[in-house]
Amino acid sequence: MKAIVAVDEKWGIGKNNDLLFSIPEDMKFFRQTTLNKVVVMGSNTLKSFPNGAPLKNRINIVLSTTVNRDDCIVVRSLEELKSKIKEYDKSQVFLIGGAKLYGTMIDYCDEAYITKVKADGNAQVFFPNLDQKEGWEMVSESEEKISNELKFAFTTYKNNNTKNL
Repeated sequence: MKAIVAVDEKWGIGKNNDLLFSIPEDMKFFRQTTLNKVVVMGSNTLKSFPNGAPLKNRINIVLSTTVNRDDCIVVRSLEELKSKIKEYDKSQVFLIGGAKLYGTMIDYCDEAYITKVKADGNAQVFFPNLDQKEGWEMVSESEEKISNELKFAFTTYKNNNTKNL
């Protein structure tokens, strides 16, 4: 399983149930990377999408005790989530948020695609700081890019201590 996220300088990821930044190149990377794959999210992440609708051309798995819908797979507990994820090729499964789910499931990911934005987004919720997390190491970093006056880089982190589901 992999995680995919954009973070600010403080590893912030969101504010008022929305993304911190609008970076078209990052959104394109997210779409291309997750297309026809399995995306795993919490209910607030689902609510943050346009019209609260699941992402098209993906299998959407939502961890929630309150969401009831037929257009995605809803699981009610972490144990049910782990069991459901096992039904898929783990290289095709992407954790896409929110902060609570990232914090709970990051150790089960073998890789994380982190778009690092060189700005402070005044975030309310945060992704685990992989630069300080034992077992994680950055294995690649793109050249610095600029979009909407924001500097950013695409990075890939590898987990050397991946937990089994």
